[in-house]
Amino acid sequence: MAGTPKTLTVELGERSYPIVIGEGLLDQAAEYLKQVGVPSKSPLLIVTDDHVAPLYLDKLVDVLTAGGYRVASAVVPAGESSKSLAAYDQLITRAIEEGLDRSSAILALGGGVVGDLAGFVAATYMRGIRFVQVPTTILAHDSSVGGKVAVNHPLAKNMIGVFHQPELVLYDVETLRTLPPREVRAGLSEMVKHGLIWDRDFAYWCQEHAPRLLDLDSEALAYGLEKGCAIKAQIVSRDERENDLRAILNLGHTLGHAIEAVAGYGQFLHGEAISVGMAAAARLGEERGAAGLYAETTAMLEALELPVTLPADMDTDALMAAMQRDKKFREGQMIFVVPLEVGRVEIAGDVKAEAVQSVIERLKA
Repeated sequence: MAGTPKTLTVELGERSYPIVIGEGLLDQAAEYLKQVGVPSKSPLLIVTDDHVAPLYLDKLVDVLTAGGYRVASAVVPAGESSKSLAAYDQLITRAIEEGLDRSSAILALGGGVVGDLAGFVAATYMRGIRFVQVPTTILAHDSSVGGKVAVNHPLAKNMIGVFHQPELVLYDVETLRTLPPREVRAGLSEMVKHGLIWDRDFAYWCQEHAPRLLDLDSEALAYGLEKGCAIKAQIVSRDERENDLRAILNLGHTLGHAIEAVAGYGQFLHGEAISVGMAAAARLGEERGAAGLYAETTAMLEALELPVTLPADMDTDALMAAMQRDKKFREGQMIFVVPLEVGRVEIAGDVKAEAVQSVIERLKA
């Protein structure tokens, strides 16, 4: 992805912010922070995890220090277990110890877990301070955009959170070269999701170019990331707080979040659970009249080497109970994003529990 970085904008009036995608952006991090008004007189806190820290933390600290910033850092264990109130408490303590003030910023260097956790700290420290996303995974092309930040409760994912938009998303795609193959596959789940909800041609493009995406081909990756971010930015700009349209971004998430909770956070990567959830949603769509949708959708997911089945021993009752604790369960009704066709979905509030149970049983391998 050599060449001039691509800049997209999430249009939210006075709170609009850029998404910058390109190679070598960590080397220019201080310049980009100054461009969006992050002052250098107040200390910064970089939050990262123990997988990313050995690769990129020292580099980012050195670049920001050379740019005149005072920088502290905090490292949490990698994985979903760090999206907890215990980790949140530790980071608040760290921010206080390092003297962060109302003009400070917290930088999230890592994937979706780090972004959600660090963003929630930024949203609540001193009633809200600046926040910058520096994603290092493919999955984070989705999670770093839109301002949803949260931690998990043992009974339900993302149950404790707020909306807190970043000042900047700085996406250095060179960091993706160090991703394990399983993380690459999981990240592509959210990429193809953007096509499945919004852009039929892009969904088929993901399927056609799956081998190149899995191999982290620069040209294919550049196009896929820019397109995915652009779709999400467009949706968030229209509906920041998920009053209506933005809810379509939850395709696969009602069941996917339940899978993560029931299996124990970490057994399924987020993108893997969402892939199974999207297969389930396609089955529901097919049962509501969208002929051939299940085979069409699962072919796309399997091309990206993503799972489309559940373990045979997964407890259906436990999954159903977890879905009823989900934020998308309202007034006694399950709220599902159901595909009408590839590239077009509806938000359905009339999905019967019996239909969901049947789909779950049919997904078991």
